[in-house]
Amino acid sequence: MNFNFTEDQLMIQQTAREFAQAEIAPTAVERDKKGEFPTEIIKKLGELGFMGMMVSPQYEGAGMDTISYVLAMIEISKVDASVGVIMSVNNSLVCYGLEKWGSDFIKEKYLKPLAKGEKLGSFALSEPEAGSDATKQNTSAYKDGNEWVINGMKNWITNGISADYHLVVAQTDKEKAHHGITTFVVEKGTPGFGYGVKEDKLGIRSSDTCSLTFENCRAPEENIIWEVGKGFNFAMNTLNGGRIGIASQAVGIAEASLDAARNYSKIRKAFGTEIANHQAIQFKLADMSTKVEAAKLLTLQAAALKDAGKKYVKEAAMAKLYASKIAVECALEAIQIHGGYGYVREYLVERYLRDSKITEIYEGTSEIQRIVIARELLKD
Repeated sequence: MNFNFTEDQLMIQQTAREFAQAEIAPTAVERDKKGEFPTEIIKKLGELGFMGMMVSPQYEGAGMDTISYVLAMIEISKVDASVGVIMSVNNSLVCYGLEKWGSDFIKEKYLKPLAKGEKLGSFALSEPEAGSDATKQNTSAYKDGNEWVINGMKNWITNGISADYHLVVAQTDKEKAHHGITTFVVEKGTPGFGYGVKEDKLGIRSSDTCSLTFENCRAPEENIIWEVGKGFNFAMNTLNGGRIGIASQAVGIAEASLDAARNYSKIRKAFGTEIANHQAIQFKLADMSTKVEAAKLLTLQAAALKDAGKKYVKEAAMAKLYASKIAVECALEAIQIHGGYGYVREYLVERYLRDSKITEIYEGTSEIQRIVIARELLKD
């Protein structure tokens, strides 16, 4: 594949890099400590067109390709993975699914403000008893006249507190198992809708994560995405694209770890010279750099296939599996190169490690990615 980026793609990459350094970096450490949501930053990202990057201009999106999205996500996540995941969820899991499978009503009412960054979305699939096995939905919905009544709970929902619109997956016909699952748009403030306390997380602390509750919460018939019984298909297809976003986030974290380790190795002296001159450190940097480039190429390959309208399920799973693995590995090596300084908040590498681990878990654990890859391989 040819990854000679276009002028537009390079401009988007540069814009994201400059924005990240000027607008995100100054508050990243403090927001991580306080667990503070980056409200103003997300608003500015919306103004840049980065909250609905791949949405058609017809629906107020930026009309960019997936490669541009990957390049922007990497730059944002290099500086703050919390901002990266907020951006990823709104783009990959919310806007993408609404544009592809939403009705004209849903696109007009919900997609447009989401794509402009005026509103924020969440993707409510996981439950206390349904994590990796998304077929076991206990959240249920039954029809009452022109409305659906939703009851249940969702767990680990990114943007859960801050989101205005929630894509809620619920069981509407238990006898049909995963063929009886439906997805609804539920607005924040709807009677019967609530959320739990914000989770006190290891990493990505500046993004909010919480449980959502539904007690006789009503959604109108027109808020069904795709159609009744297609909720599981909607969720799985949407997650395929979401994995490209998380792979990009992981690449960004890994790149940040490599940059920090390289820069530190040039100024830290041991045994009479900068540690960059020691072969043990050089080997670590060489391995880190190789892993970062491999992960980036896997991610760009999945993005290019998606842009070309070709199958990308296996490639997205591979990118997410490998990029998340090397994000953790590179963060660990960066800490090792920093020595004791890597273990304290004064240096950023401890945050990279905390932020990296979740990329192996959300939007499909590494174990699930291996299942997806194997299934796709065995179809041939």
